[in-house]
Amino acid sequence: MPEDTLTKAEEQAPATEKKQEHHEDQTTISEYLESLLVTVILALFGTSFIVQAFKIPSASMEGTLLIGDHLLVNKFIFGGTGAWYEKLLPYRQLERGDIIVFKYPYADHQHFVKRVIGLPGDHLKVVDGAVYINGKKLNEPYAVHDASVFADPFNYSFPPLRGQMISPNTIPEWKPEIRKYVQGDEIVVPSGKYFAMGDNRDHSQDSRYWGFVDRDAIMGRICPLARDGAACFIPCIKVRDGQNCCIETLHSVRATAPTLFRRTLRNFRAR
Repeated sequence: MPEDTLTKAEEQAPATEKKQEHHEDQTTISEYLESLLVTVILALFGTSFIVQAFKIPSASMEGTLLIGDHLLVNKFIFGGTGAWYEKLLPYRQLERGDIIVFKYPYADHQHFVKRVIGLPGDHLKVVDGAVYINGKKLNEPYAVHDASVFADPFNYSFPPLRGQMISPNTIPEWKPEIRKYVQGDEIVVPSGKYFAMGDNRDHSQDSRYWGFVDRDAIMGRICPLARDGAACFIPCIKVRDGQNCCIETLHSVRATAPTLFRRTLRNFRAR
């Protein structure tokens, strides 16, 4: 009888060990899937709300950004949309001189990179290639002009006054709209809109040719990342305290990312 009991115990031992191994395998897989899911959630959150990578496709910002430059878009900086969380996070308003990435208003899935020149309510005009805001000439050390380019009237004078020719590069949708916003010899930027221009003025398809940038279309402010494989920090793209905008992005992310990560992980495990 004792021998029979011992034999049964010996038979049961391997079965118990197999169940434990199976349970450990399931636990390992579960932990792996949990980690993978959290990583995917954080990656989607990051590209949707914090930063996103882009590559410069055209020469409209040459002098500041070259074709092929790699950059990050800081989506974590601009407020002004009226969302409830703006009071809790380190947002700021768009400022003149910010280089932004935005959705082109007349084509899906197309993004432009330009510099904010006119803010809502501004009175803007171009005279002999120089930009005037509210009657004062704008200091633009970043602007590049090419005297050899085709004589586009908007390179020298904008907005077009009555009787003046509208540039042939203007898209059809904008042509009948331009003069609706003209007061005297200036164009007035409406509320919730921005006037954007490329630094390479004579080679830039910008607000002169297709209209204003809607606030909701602005994705964020650019942070130069690399040029020809080397780190790229461009002096003219700096915040008010003298720090590079990449550092500004890191400070914003560092201030909130740990808390967001812990909350996300805690909520996920609680389910």
